[in-house]
Amino acid sequence: MSETTGTPNPVALAAAEGSVFALTEEMLERGCEAARQSPRRRIIFPIHRRPEALVQRMLNFMQPDTYVVPHRHPLEHAIETVQVLRGALGFLIFNEQGKVVSTHRLSAAESVSLLDIEPGIWHGMVILAPDTVILEVKRGPYDASTDKEFASWAPGEGDEEAPDFAKLWRALFA
Repeated sequence: MSETTGTPNPVALAAAEGSVFALTEEMLERGCEAARQSPRRRIIFPIHRRPEALVQRMLNFMQPDTYVVPHRHPLEHAIETVQVLRGALGFLIFNEQGKVVSTHRLSAAESVSLLDIEPGIWHGMVILAPDTVILEVKRGPYDASTDKEFASWAPGEGDEEAPDFAKLWRALFA
């Protein structure tokens, strides 16, 4: 697992290589450290070997002070499955106006660690524990222009108001 080259602040590590991938404690630690060092406070490690893979599998290493912009996957085949492997997160489902309609606490230490959502559902997450690691599975291939629609009712990543929104959402899991 090595840093993606060519960008000063990569959003992803280089993809897994070889015909078999086995997650090790060393890889978990390296991914968590990369997330700690990232200005975004999270980083993705693609497990799928090719960007055009029909099943996109990735580990997302995340810290509590990251901000995930609420979004939905608009394409009819765009299901998303999230499983917490380490740490904990709060998963939020929103209505069209941005009101939280349900919350789900997912934790590696509790029996509820997996969530699967259908396409078109507004969702977001807040990280509740340091060094949280999630396995995310989505149908591919990935196309940045069609993968996500970001919520107009929430601040964008890096916006001044983003930490305040995340703080309100995190309080729902206190």
